Amino acid sequence: MSSNEHWQSRPEGGGRFAIWLIRTIALYGGRRLARACLYPITLYFYLRRKPERLASRQYLNRVFGAPVTAWQVFKHMHCFAASSMDRIFLLARGETPFEIETVGLHLLDERHARGGGVLLFGSHQGSFEALRAVGARRPDMPLRVVLDKQKTPAMTELLEALAPEVGQCVIDASQDGTSIALAMAEACQSGALVAMLADRGRGHEVLRHTEFLGSPAPFPISPWLLAHALKAPVVLCFGLYLGGNRYRLVFEPFSERVEIPRHDRGPALDALIARYAQRLEHYIKIAPYNWFNFYDFWQDAPPAAEPAADAVRERVGV
Repeated sequence: MSSNEHWQSRPEGGGRFAIWLIRTIALYGGRRLARACLYPITLYFYLRRKPERLASRQYLNRVFGAPVTAWQVFKHMHCFAASSMDRIFLLARGETPFEIETVGLHLLDERHARGGGVLLFGSHQGSFEALRAVGARRPDMPLRVVLDKQKTPAMTELLEALAPEVGQCVIDASQDGTSIALAMAEACQSGALVAMLADRGRGHEVLRHTEFLGSPAPFPISPWLLAHALKAPVVLCFGLYLGGNRYRLVFEPFSERVEIPRHDRGPALDALIARYAQRLEHYIKIAPYNWFNFYDFWQDAPPAAEPAADAVRERVGV
């Protein structure tokens, strides 16, 4: 992957046959056998996916502040494989096979009791799928997840086949911005938890840079513009994979209401993104092998045209 290649241009790992094979092994052979198979599977992708391997090394070098070993890169890719496989078990069997610790869950109870929805901003860290445990523990708080179905179609088809009701709760991020905003607004009005990832921008999105792991990195502005438009409280959420069958879901307050003044939009967005990046960096240092952006996250993205950004802003009413 060249320094200018965007993450969306990378193919989905494995394809439908590989994902079907993993699903079959997992559901019919059990989690212990499936986890044993992850070592040769991870080795295969370690050897075949050079761009992801180099991106992992670049990221880990930043986290640890020194050159890392091949084993550390392999461990990073294996952690991703393990949490990806666990998505199958979380959807097929719920949280029964796992030990899922929650921290700050009372924040959701308090905000839900006031009426209206709550925005959950996460990252490509650990398992966002572990949030399903919240749905099981709090059935009165429906969960809607903003997810790009087009990026990983094989995995999406598999997960929706395992749990069709989960697929119905997804807000497809491959839609146009107005459709996404309207779907999120409807979900918030019905009192739902609306979860989305805020650390990775799509190719057409406007990005702003902030300090992250030692260098400026691009983050999308759209989550914050949507939070401003929807006037819903924002809670950060991190689903950390702790190894074995253990996960920790962390919820922490971010803002009761995101305010972005029309005439000082840039500084306001910079402040919001910087705060988010600081919290993301905090949890990355707690669980460094949990962050799964296998591309050059710090690359210089082509700037999006501000007139287009302004047009989207006007259409969603911000």
